[in-house]
Amino acid sequence: MNKKRPILLPKHERMLQQVGEQLKLARLRRKLSAEQISQRADIGTSTLWRIEKGDPGVAMGNYFRVLVALGLDRDILKLASDDELGRKLQDAGLTTKKRAPKREFKS
Repeated sequence: MNKKRPILLPKHERMLQQVGEQLKLARLRRKLSAEQISQRADIGTSTLWRIEKGDPGVAMGNYFRVLVALGLDRDILKLASDDELGRKLQDAGLTTKKRAPKREFKS
């Protein structure tokens, strides 16, 4: 099967490479071999090497499996958790309704 490699802007490729490098450093800090993480993540060592290089063609699920194998699975919850732009757009779209003047009641 001939899969298409996702096309990314150079700055996005560098970001993904940085993620791969961070995963590799986490593995090395734990003194775990590529084979050990591959077995724990149930992926091939070649897939792990591609992840550590930041290959955008690797499925996100495999990136997550590596996070689990490293004990960093909770880090995935940090993705898009601080959506500053989205909040600003939402706040800009909110309008407050003007209230009708209060009526005076006569007794």
